[in-house]
Amino acid sequence: MSRVYPFDDAATARAVIGEDGTLTEWNEGARRLLGHPADEVVGRPAAFLLAGDVARRAPVGARWDGTLELRHRDGRTIPVWLLAHHNAARDEKPAHWLVVSPLREGGPHTPEDPLATAALTQSPCAIAVYDEQLRLRRVNDAMAEVIGLPEGRIRGLRITEIGGKPESADLERSMLRVLASGRPLDVQTYMRTGGEDRAHAWLARMAPITDATGRVRGVSLAAHDFTENYLARQRLQLVNAASVRIGSTLDVTRTAQELADVCVPALADLVTVDLLDPPENGGDHPVRLTAPVTLRRTAHQSVLPGVPEAVLKPGQTEVYPARSPQADSLTAGRTVAVSVASGELDQFLTSNRLRGERVREFGVHASMSVPIQARGTTLGVAVFRRHRRLDPFGPDDMLLAEEITARAAVCIDNARRYSRERETALALQRSLLPRTLPSTAALQAASRYLPAARAGVGGDWFDVIPLSGLRVAMVVGDVVGHGVQASATMGRLRTAVRTLADIDLAPDELLTHLDDLVLRLSAEQGGEGSPGEVGATCLYAVYDPVTRRCTLARAGHPPPVLLRPGHRPHQLDLPAGPPLGLGGLPFESAEVTLDEGTVLALFTDGLITSRHRDPDTGRRLLHEALAAYSDSLDETCDRILHALLPSGGAADDVALLLARTRGLPAERVASWDIPADPALVAPIRKQVVERLDMWNLSMAAFTAELVVSELVTNAIRYGAHPIRLRLIHDATTLICEVSDASHTAPHLRRAKTWDEGGRGLLLVAQLTQRWGTRHTAEGKTIWAELSLHEDDVLP
Repeated sequence: MSRVYPFDDAATARAVIGEDGTLTEWNEGARRLLGHPADEVVGRPAAFLLAGDVARRAPVGARWDGTLELRHRDGRTIPVWLLAHHNAARDEKPAHWLVVSPLREGGPHTPEDPLATAALTQSPCAIAVYDEQLRLRRVNDAMAEVIGLPEGRIRGLRITEIGGKPESADLERSMLRVLASGRPLDVQTYMRTGGEDRAHAWLARMAPITDATGRVRGVSLAAHDFTENYLARQRLQLVNAASVRIGSTLDVTRTAQELADVCVPALADLVTVDLLDPPENGGDHPVRLTAPVTLRRTAHQSVLPGVPEAVLKPGQTEVYPARSPQADSLTAGRTVAVSVASGELDQFLTSNRLRGERVREFGVHASMSVPIQARGTTLGVAVFRRHRRLDPFGPDDMLLAEEITARAAVCIDNARRYSRERETALALQRSLLPRTLPSTAALQAASRYLPAARAGVGGDWFDVIPLSGLRVAMVVGDVVGHGVQASATMGRLRTAVRTLADIDLAPDELLTHLDDLVLRLSAEQGGEGSPGEVGATCLYAVYDPVTRRCTLARAGHPPPVLLRPGHRPHQLDLPAGPPLGLGGLPFESAEVTLDEGTVLALFTDGLITSRHRDPDTGRRLLHEALAAYSDSLDETCDRILHALLPSGGAADDVALLLARTRGLPAERVASWDIPADPALVAPIRKQVVERLDMWNLSMAAFTAELVVSELVTNAIRYGAHPIRLRLIHDATTLICEVSDASHTAPHLRRAKTWDEGGRGLLLVAQLTQRWGTRHTAEGKTIWAELSLHEDDVLP
């Protein structure tokens, strides 16, 4: 059954005029206004109703209003206010004008008329009226309910006296501005009124109240509750802040602290983040745990300076028993919200006297524990508490806390995985890099390696490799990329460099072989039909203390810096060479003579390259730090790192190798040209013994004589002229070298029982500390080293 609305159609004068000006409709209200019945006017032009000199044209626009002189049926002229609406053609109805005018019948409303006061007292909007002294005059029922007091009790009080809160004073100052300026003002506030059990967000719309003369006589205040919109906006802002602020680094502690900082005070007055320690054998914790649970305080934050409510300090651990919010949350795998008033925390608080005292002292009344879980792994728990905010945690608060904690959990898990991979890579890196640098007669060396602060461990490496003839090789390299893969690749390249160095390849030849290895590594790491992307740079140098000459070659690596005694540091000019892994491009060597005491600085580009400066500035700083070298290579290494690297660490790996050259005095080297006659080997042995007597090495004379005899005899028999013998003596080693023009290398073989020969090199291998062959541009050199320690020399 349809409802009949109590509408009186005759209470409004209404007419419809077509586009041609003809009246098409005329209602009873129009008849009551002008006296013309519908049958007399419908179909006639509307203009005949106009009296006086009025322009006979249709109004312009979609709406028109104004007062016109109209003709009454009895001949009178009546001024009538008209409102006209133009309606376009629609649903087969032509375009027309709807003209209406209200009919005012009956006297004015009496004060007792309920309709006269309903606008104020029965309005659902909370309204209050204040006079010129900003004292309350009227409130409606909705405002009285908000305040929590009837109008009769509070009439004549100021808003600061009614509310008694700091927010009330802010509202009164705004009302004073409206009173003084006569302009309306909107103010937003978040407060708890006397009639509410929790705080609400209010939009206070203030407007001046004026009398007939326009004088401001008071202020009206209409309060609109927009708490839901306010809280939704706050939650959105908090989630947005969490997505921006949480996870700014790959540091577990920093990420946990960011979680606590974001949620205070927006969601809670105190936030603690407790994490599980990683398992000792690696791996992850299960999603669900069993009580008791041991957690470590990682971060916390409070609205009070110094977080006085917290019982634990960051870094401390505590065992949480069953029936504690932390353990219950982790064992259940869900959020647990409890209140102190409900008694749910009594058992937990009595088990820890200090915690119970803190809860009572600061008035903690609500607690919410949210498990920190990511990728099927439980990481810990975040606990949110309230003591300044009086309202408890609601369902929306729980959803918000879970969403923010879930975001933080992924960041914490990423940071923990990164830390684990970084530790693995660091351990691998340490195992692959030299623990100590060898002590050699050719040079003194010091080194530093620093992994990248954020990008992780990379593939930078350095090495010092003793070679035959007291020579020494220095190498610094850099594998592109970071992580375990880069460290593993670095280890393979370092091993390859040591292997190639053992066969005494020239620097340019060594880099060529290393380039081939990088190409093979790229092919191994690539997928089907796509090559890998292994790349590296390298600098390789060989220094000979006898000749004081250094041969260097580089593959896309920064050139070294030299500091000669009494001079300023300068960059050594070397052919650049392509980076390793391009293949098919040549490498060139350069040779320089170094004075004794020259300092060489070999480094990777992470030392001089930075986001905050260009490489030229980095080189200048390196030169300045190296110029301050006095006598300690270790102190100089530290000075260089301090001058070039930021306090927070380098953006890329840094390897630094400093070497100070030494020269071998000429009196410690003796050489002879060997004639082609085997019969002259005996005089050569005699000259060797005499030289050893001069060096006070008579204890080694017998062994040295045998070794020289075998090496020289082999060179005469199987080598090519010219042949040369050289003895080199340092503090602990005697080196015998026999060079000839043949490129054929000798081989150690096992002689049969009745063979008359074939035992020479076997004898040399047994009598010496080590021996070997190196190829030169003129042929080859067979060398043997004898230890000068008394226990190592045959009687």
